Amino acid sequence: MKPVRGGFAAPPGPVAPGAPPYGTGTLADVLPSAAGVLQVSGFEDVLGLQGSEPAPEAVTVLLIDGLGWAPWHDLTDLTPTLAALGRRRLSTTVPSTTPTALASLGTGMSPGTHGIVGASFWLPDEERLLHPLSWGDDPHPRAVQPEPTVFERVAAAGLPVVSVGPSAYAESGLTRAVLRGGEYAGSDSTDAIVDAITGQRRGLGYAYVPDLDRTGHVHGVDSPEWREGLRAVDALVARVLERLPAGHMLIVTADHGMVDCPPASRVSVEALPAFDRVITVAGEPRLRHVYCQPGSQGEVLQAWRDALGERAFVLDREEAVSLGLFGPTEGDYAERIGDVVVLARGDTVLVSEVDPLVSGLLGQHGSVTEQEMGIPLLQARGQARG
Repeated sequence: MKPVRGGFAAPPGPVAPGAPPYGTGTLADVLPSAAGVLQVSGFEDVLGLQGSEPAPEAVTVLLIDGLGWAPWHDLTDLTPTLAALGRRRLSTTVPSTTPTALASLGTGMSPGTHGIVGASFWLPDEERLLHPLSWGDDPHPRAVQPEPTVFERVAAAGLPVVSVGPSAYAESGLTRAVLRGGEYAGSDSTDAIVDAITGQRRGLGYAYVPDLDRTGHVHGVDSPEWREGLRAVDALVARVLERLPAGHMLIVTADHGMVDCPPASRVSVEALPAFDRVITVAGEPRLRHVYCQPGSQGEVLQAWRDALGERAFVLDREEAVSLGLFGPTEGDYAERIGDVVVLARGDTVLVSEVDPLVSGLLGQHGSVTEQEMGIPLLQARGQARG
């Protein structure tokens, strides 16, 4: 057996990861709760966003990609605006990755119900991998994710719906699969984002800001660059609050956190034993979906458990589903999950030849550590101005 190269092993801990609290305290509950605050039929404010104040006329969810609870919470002195908001911790999805998290945000469903189960995953009906972040027209977004989105349901109830994000994402496959409904306002500058958010007087809004995540991937969350990115986020939110109309609720959240994974922590998937029994590898470096040759799932499972030890949770598909990692899981969507699912622990990163650029990044996410799973839920209301 080839030795596994990498950094320190994860400390002893649970033999299996715990499931996120889908339905009571995850990113999937944010937009349904916002719709509940707006008194849209069929939605409930399970997160208690409204509190004792009157119902607002507009609610905007501002999602900062990569603003994890743990790395941010230790640096609140850099973000006085964010620190002054009412705040609590939520959980993101499994995997803790942007495509899956945005799908749960947009549909209000668990990954096992909407079917976007990773940064890449196998589509059995198509017999190929899908990479949601580079998705266009093929396969058709509605065929991959046919469930109605929160935006579609709110718009059908007669309220305005506006999504604010980079112009390049307006017609992406991921947008059309999980964030469809209402108007998309392409906004490629801070000024445009502020104008779009504060210009809405009624209904449901959503705004997406990608910059902090990009900085974390390249420089890591323990870096001057990431701290500067935090300051920029704080300045953006301050500008929004300065102009937010009375009767408008702002919610700030994130899709995932991040872990710094230095080169010494890397494990080559291709160097693991029984890799010749693997058809293809998907997911990302912190959570791998592994699709095996027929009848070889057990062999790969045991070989990788032995090789990785406490550096990763190595589960078969049935274990991952029964643990509730993907939430309630539809039968057809279960087949999109790997025969074997590998969730990195500590700072382990499961690099692969299938995604060498992503594998080489310092900041990583996708697994179930507190640094990756914890996300903030911050909220404020616009103030009447004399």
